[in-house]
Amino acid sequence: MEINWIVIGIVAVLVVLLVVLTVRKNLKEKKKLENLLNNDFKKAEKDRVDAEDAANEK
Repeated sequence: MEINWIVIGIVAVLVVLLVVLTVRKNLKEKKKLENLLNNDFKKAEKDRVDAEDAANEK
């Protein structure tokens, strides 16, 4: 039985290419999600006003 090295080589290159493209896409999606989660929040309103806190002055 003869091993067809050309076919095995082509399949190996395609598998490596698929893995590289998948990793790059996942990193890009991770960066998008991280930016979304970091910038998409609502500031909590304070119920109690602290007189010594300068941020509460209007």
